[in-house]
Amino acid sequence: MLGQSAPLSGPSAQLGRDYREGALAWFDEVNRRGGIHGRKLRLVSLDDRYEPALTLRNTRRLIGKERAFALFGYVGTPTVKAILPLVEQAQIPLVAPLTGARLLREPFRPMVFNLRASYQAEIDRIVDDLVRAGRHRIAVLHQEDAFGEDGLRATRSALARRGLQPVAIAGVQRNSTATDGAARQVHQRDPSAVVIISAYPSSAAFSRSLQRLGSTAQLMNVSFVGTGGLQDSLPGGMASGIGVSQVVPFPWNRRVPVVVEYQRLMRRQQTTARYGFTSLEGFLAARLLTEGLQRAGVNPSRQALVTAFESMHKLDLGGYRISLGPGDHQASDFVDLTFLGAQRWGP
Repeated sequence: MLGQSAPLSGPSAQLGRDYREGALAWFDEVNRRGGIHGRKLRLVSLDDRYEPALTLRNTRRLIGKERAFALFGYVGTPTVKAILPLVEQAQIPLVAPLTGARLLREPFRPMVFNLRASYQAEIDRIVDDLVRAGRHRIAVLHQEDAFGEDGLRATRSALARRGLQPVAIAGVQRNSTATDGAARQVHQRDPSAVVIISAYPSSAAFSRSLQRLGSTAQLMNVSFVGTGGLQDSLPGGMASGIGVSQVVPFPWNRRVPVVVEYQRLMRRQQTTARYGFTSLEGFLAARLLTEGLQRAGVNPSRQALVTAFESMHKLDLGGYRISLGPGDHQASDFVDLTFLGAQRWGP
């Protein structure tokens, strides 16, 4: 049994639901083929509403009562931060959490296996693009928790390497849509761009607040925002022009073999096909996990799974390459930039 704690209800629910749906598309396919060494996969997902206290409670249940073999697909920095002591105490692998935070990468954590690129890598790419476009007056809106703090640190670092510093810094509470004050604080400094480090409810609200003030600043989000949720929260073309860094390939690019497979299995699972970056990340994370389970053998232990992951050198999942090894639990450094249009991307 695999255990997951994620937001399945509440303001950030689309992140958890989409990730889980993508993962289940692959897990169901593996089970249709007979499972891993004849064993069927079962994912137990508990709702934490993106609140660390609930994540901690859920994880105790998953490790104790549910006897999870591994933890998979946790969503968010503050939530994962809360359960790291349990992971280390229980010596249970935590696979592909949906966060690029430094705390999962430095110091090295032997039971944590990251699929996605770090927030530092994403923000470096964002700042490079902004500076090349002549946008040097860069402000920051950050979530007031471990996620926002990590992103703010990464943005300061990226700007400092270019001899810059933020022209304004504003905060917003996790899951809050009360962003008018933060928007006024940022707008007063007349930025040419704003790096937003928040989930989609706050990011969308801030975007609306800033637009009402007449700002023309380029808005750039890190991938955790949830691209689909952001678009859904900004109807009528309000999302047009907003940038989002991405850590997986474009989910509509059928020239990438793993995207073709993802689309096929999502169509099998859904009445109406609905693709997206978060569900593709869940799908790729499930591919990573099942590859590890396959390599771990017929009667795997948690340590055998760790050893199996560390044997994945330069593995091509079909146009998305990952590599892990002893002392290196960062599978991918892929980062791309996307810009939203007036219309949603279609299937």
